[in-house]
Amino acid sequence: MYFISVNVLLKAAGDAPILKKKKYTLERNKRIAYISTFLSKLIKLESGESIFLYVNQSFAPALDSEVGSVFDCFGSDGKLVLHYCKSQAWG
Repeated sequence: MYFISVNVLLKAAGDAPILKKKKYTLERNKRIAYISTFLSKLIKLESGESIFLYVNQSFAPALDSEVGSVFDCFGSDGKLVLHYCKSQAWG
């Protein structure tokens, strides 16, 4: 079954602030970099701070990867779970 959009669940890890809204629906062709930029603005990162994204609490996907491709390989229960933190945690 092929979906046009992907459900993404964002979970805080480490020192990252917890989001009020954690579930988002994104188009499959959006890049991981889009999520990184979106999160940086949402949690109001300072200019010198970084955001790190992890799939399955184990590895960081490439920023130029499409959300749909990452979902196809690592999604489960109809969603892609991404953990985010402000310092390197896994991988």
